[in-house]
Amino acid sequence: MMNNTKKMLITGGAGCLGSNLIERYLPIGYEILVVDNFATSSEKVLPKDERLTIIEGSVADKDLMDQIFNDFQPSYVIHSAASYKDPDDWSADVMTNVLGMVNIVKAAKRNIPKQIINFQTALCYGKPLHVPIKIDHPLSPFTSYGISKTAGELYLEKSGLPYVSLRLANICGPRLSIGPIPTFYKRLISGQDCFCTNAVRDFIDMTDFLDLMDKILYNDLSKGTYNVSTGIGYSISDVFNAVANFLGKNDAKAPVIQVGDDDVETVVLDPAETEAIFNWKARVSFEKMIENQLNWYEKYGVKEVYSHLEMRG
Repeated sequence: MMNNTKKMLITGGAGCLGSNLIERYLPIGYEILVVDNFATSSEKVLPKDERLTIIEGSVADKDLMDQIFNDFQPSYVIHSAASYKDPDDWSADVMTNVLGMVNIVKAAKRNIPKQIINFQTALCYGKPLHVPIKIDHPLSPFTSYGISKTAGELYLEKSGLPYVSLRLANICGPRLSIGPIPTFYKRLISGQDCFCTNAVRDFIDMTDFLDLMDKILYNDLSKGTYNVSTGIGYSISDVFNAVANFLGKNDAKAPVIQVGDDDVETVVLDPAETEAIFNWKARVSFEKMIENQLNWYEKYGVKEVYSHLEMRG
């Protein structure tokens, strides 16, 4: 059996982030176990490899998580699983985002890994008091997704386990299926109308995110919660124009409307502490990131697009 220092458990491993992490770490010798309920993903995206074990199930299943930790004994746990696709289904969000974290922490206390890396939503800050949002900004989530993910993060922080929790900007890369980029791409190539909210967001390329993950894994830094971002905001109209220009639809228009009550107008994270602690900085420009993302869609297409927001338009 492979030494457990090369064992990695990825919850939600068939999602955008999880599947990219598998492609990063499987070829360099990690033995990886994925647990995913495939609610917003597909097992088809995962490679066939003897070092990859795929279990269909939920982190909300205590017996399953206990068994995984007892049998697999991961040295690294990457908690990427999240429930968000129905903003009115608070029960589903609590089961995955809160109870799922409780199950992971309790199982990990019996089989302590070198590190737990948690992926957190920037919606933990709610409607920010200042922008860019510093890591010590008060937590004030107000949606089911934001509240439940924040409860899970706080439980992890108080667990006494070695952890890093990453509050993420919009990470763009292969298999991205949430947010304005796949939405605009899919609608524009189908000749459908689009609209933009007046929101401003920060975006980061997958390659920059994976570079940070390397630094976290290989340096074994201990506890901490960090923002992951370029620190630069772009409007949803900027995104629409970039997608339209890429597709040669320069005359396409998208009216701008106010964000809904379930959304936040401006979310831009301040990554200064992350940059200093990990000697890391995002380097891919917004323009190049958009190009990378759209080239991937041109090759592989876009299927279903998900959202944590109420449907509008």
